[in-house]
Amino acid sequence: MAHNSKTPEFEIKPGTPDDVPLILHFIRQLAEYEQLSHEVVATEQSIHESLFGANQHAECAIAYYQAKAVGFALYFHNYSTFLGKPGIYLEDLFVMPDMRQRGFGNALLKYVANIAKTRDCGRFEWAVLDWNKPAIEFYEKLGAKAMEEWTVYRLTGDALDKLADEL
Repeated sequence: MAHNSKTPEFEIKPGTPDDVPLILHFIRQLAEYEQLSHEVVATEQSIHESLFGANQHAECAIAYYQAKAVGFALYFHNYSTFLGKPGIYLEDLFVMPDMRQRGFGNALLKYVANIAKTRDCGRFEWAVLDWNKPAIEFYEKLGAKAMEEWTVYRLTGDALDKLADEL
């Protein structure tokens, strides 16, 4: 059953500071699904600071079905110099396993896509693990294209510290 962003039984709302424990719960559930639980070091305090602190870095939307939180999308702005416009990067999209195949993930993507359009963004993009075939098929049905010619690089921990300390 496909859903609009708001019906009597279903709605998507921006996350609030009171939602921080729920947001962290969803992050941990997503990490477990992705077999990456060992990488989650986020705390309620760090999530609160990042989403609702003085230097807000990201935003969150929470999907509710029959007044129960069933999923979330966490996103932030990036920028395309080629387009000369901001974009939105979807960091996390998660729907509780027992709530999948009901259109909630699609509704969350539509919600964030609408934000991107409203803010005159030139892109809406995200990454997906190469083994996550159900997600890849879902995204491709929406018209999303894999950026196969691009490889993501990342610095974290000691490598990030070492490079930053060379300044």
